[in-house]
Amino acid sequence: MYRQGRSTSTRHLVLHWFAREDSETPRLGLAVPRSVGSAVTRNAVKRKLRAAWDELGDRVPEGRDYVLVARPGLAEAAQAQGHGWLVEQVRDVLGKASA
Repeated sequence: MYRQGRSTSTRHLVLHWFAREDSETPRLGLAVPRSVGSAVTRNAVKRKLRAAWDELGDRVPEGRDYVLVARPGLAEAAQAQGHGWLVEQVRDVLGKASA
């Protein structure tokens, strides 16, 4: 996926995607490296990212696989800014992928 797909990024997120022909339903993979924080912090970030992605469900282009990668600093920013900010960050990176 990383070699054949495409990617775009923002300050806090990187989105990789790859077109699929076998299914219309988009799939999401999450990658939260150790540099983001402890295991507890990384799991919390994954939960928050899944919730943000689910909230944008109808805006996600179909027929693709996605991998959303968190960058260091996302956990602190999401904690300080809240869920609405995180949804906006995911929407921004997804908008770049759709363009």
